[in-house]
Amino acid sequence: MDANVLLGNNKRIPKIHDLKIAPEYFGAVIRNEKTFEIRKDDRDYCVGDWVKLKEYQDGEFTGASTCFQISYILRDCPQYGLMEGYCILCW
Repeated sequence: MDANVLLGNNKRIPKIHDLKIAPEYFGAVIRNEKTFEIRKDDRDYCVGDWVKLKEYQDGEFTGASTCFQISYILRDCPQYGLMEGYCILCW
């Protein structure tokens, strides 16, 4: 089934976005010190989607991962230093 399929009342089926993350940032996420990701805005991220962060080191996945549901997306505000084409995903 296409992840962009709309359900009744124009609700979209949430996507799961698999993303690589470096060990130092992964650890901060696991310790709940980091509750956001700055990413290139090229995956049609939407509030309600899920992010699966997969720890990646030395060109390989370590097997460690965690998931979060996107609760807020910050886009289009270069006046505050967010480069065009990037977004901040919060959970």
